[in-house]
Amino acid sequence: MRKTSDTKARIVSAAWKLFYEQGYDNTTIDDILESAHVSRGSFYHYFDGKDSLPASLSYLFDEKYDELSQTMDPDMNPIEKLIYLNHELFLIIENTVAVDLLCRLFSSQLISSTERSLLDNNRTYYKMLRQITIEAQQQGLFRPEFTTNDITHAYAMFERGLMYDWCLSNGNYSLPQYSSLMMPKFLNNFC
Repeated sequence: MRKTSDTKARIVSAAWKLFYEQGYDNTTIDDILESAHVSRGSFYHYFDGKDSLPASLSYLFDEKYDELSQTMDPDMNPIEKLIYLNHELFLIIENTVAVDLLCRLFSSQLISSTERSLLDNNRTYYKMLRQITIEAQQQGLFRPEFTTNDITHAYAMFERGLMYDWCLSNGNYSLPQYSSLMMPKFLNNFC
């Protein structure tokens, strides 16, 4: 099973690196196969084609969340953790994901009738958000009238909204800087 996830991870990582370096339109499946060191059959085992790769960006985000969960300062309070995770994700997006690729991710999620990876509650992203939210509730940092699901859903929706606006603005401002101003104000509504 581990080899399977390693193969998919190599494909996704190679594809997004190439998309960033060469642009989506200039990257071919052959480029991805060569960079990931996988066969065409392995590629098509996981993906229908290049157009199914934009939805895989959430997979890379989850890898980053796994890394951050290991390096995050355990002494931070839950609200600080949420702000930290958001800032780190937005730094990655701003520095490694071209605006047009993020637009493709949103577009793929809007037109797909089946796979909506951004809404998959089994993602590492949602598991971490729920865990941190529960921790905040146990510490009395969030008002009790809001459920874990209310706060988790609102947080994810707010993040998507910021990313969507950044896409609409063609990346004309710093996503992590703007979020550093707005996320604390947003979270304060639940305190």
